[in-house]
Amino acid sequence: MSASLGLHRLQQVDRQIDHARSQLDNIRQTLENDAELRGSLKHLETSQADHHHAQHAVKNAEAEVTAQKIKMEQAESSLYGGKVQNPKELQDLQKDIASLKKHLASLEERELEAMIKAEDAENNLQDAKTKLELIQARLGSEHKKLIEDQSALTIKLEQLAEEREATLAPIESNMLLIYENLRQQKRGVAIAEVSDSSCASCGATITAALQQNARSQKLANCPSCGRILYAN
Repeated sequence: MSASLGLHRLQQVDRQIDHARSQLDNIRQTLENDAELRGSLKHLETSQADHHHAQHAVKNAEAEVTAQKIKMEQAESSLYGGKVQNPKELQDLQKDIASLKKHLASLEERELEAMIKAEDAENNLQDAKTKLELIQARLGSEHKKLIEDQSALTIKLEQLAEEREATLAPIESNMLLIYENLRQQKRGVAIAEVSDSSCASCGATITAALQQNARSQKLANCPSCGRILYAN
């Protein structure tokens, strides 16, 4: 796999995010004259973000508890399995298990706190949705379509944020830094595809050797616009 492939995928996600944010900005500008509605929408967005973070925290807490339980089971298996006979090793295992139990209790307490916060966030989200619906009903159907689009775009952005996190995983930090810098310099387009031996962004001719470099494990740049080249 070429070094630019992961960045190419990342750019596809980033451009979707940019487009969704631009649409949201346009909708907000249209609705900005209604202060009450604007405040309700802002409250809904905040509640949605809080709910998303709370759910994520619960998942992380559950994973930590599960991992800790597995460690305890392994330690107890070693202690009671009969394989360890040395008194010193048995004593060390007992200490380890006691320490693991103590840490497990702390993790379970943290998990419970996360679940309570998630439940509160769920209630707040439902309350925000109800209040928005009441305002919508009172204001009539004038902004209904815009509000529906805004809600859908907000959900889409949350999904794209998760997709972006997954896309980032295999990308080396130094390459990501280069990509981010180019995105700022090149109006959001850091990666240029090679199409018919040309840079799809600026049209410069890309030699066969440079195309081969673009398929390698190192980054290759367009000699004209400087963007990172991506070649199939």
